[in-house]
Amino acid sequence: MIEFIPFMRKICIIPARGGSKRIPRKNIKLFLGKPIIAYSIEAAIKSQLFEEVMVSTDDKEIAEIALRYGATVPFLRSKENANDYSTTFDVIEEVLESYQKKMQSFEQACCLYPCAPFVRADILKEAYEKLERFDTVFPIVKYSFPIQRALERKPSGETNFIKPENALTRSQDLEPSYHDAGQFYWFNVKVLEENKALISANSGSIVLSEIEVQDIDNEMDWKLAELKYRLRNEVS
Repeated sequence: MIEFIPFMRKICIIPARGGSKRIPRKNIKLFLGKPIIAYSIEAAIKSQLFEEVMVSTDDKEIAEIALRYGATVPFLRSKENANDYSTTFDVIEEVLESYQKKMQSFEQACCLYPCAPFVRADILKEAYEKLERFDTVFPIVKYSFPIQRALERKPSGETNFIKPENALTRSQDLEPSYHDAGQFYWFNVKVLEENKALISANSGSIVLSEIEVQDIDNEMDWKLAELKYRLRNEVS
């Protein structure tokens, strides 16, 4: 066990490796004229919640852009945690251990993804306020249609309800379901290190609208995200 001096500090960790496959150079691709990672960095800095906003990357170009927009890059990510199989927890663990070696520790942290242009300072603050009650807090969004009436399709083309008992149930009579918005996770560091997982039995959430969420896995997703971003700003 590494001995270190405890500091009551909060850190924002933005994981941004260079080897994106589906969208090349995804983490620094221009999103409405600005590297997409810049939106996450700027939201974190604007929130004034963090003593440090750092980017974990294995890529020197990403590091240079991160520094330009105000983040720190105190060290480059290891090759072991820069491949396609490394998890978010693996990256966070490496970052925290690297700071411990520098005699720095954190009470709370936020893992903020680099492709999350919809995240705003006020959303980060809203989630942080709930961290007093929960081990982890993250944003979620409601499914647009009740998953209790989901269908399954066999190779033959035959299609049926997964749960036939809900076939005639009105949509409004079914409990709403939600999914992870894939934007950030606030967490208490000590609990994370003990559980070795981001989401625990004592996790909380904030609910976002569909216009504030877009999974970006391909070029069509990217265009939809830019469209939503414009529409959201027009509404607000």
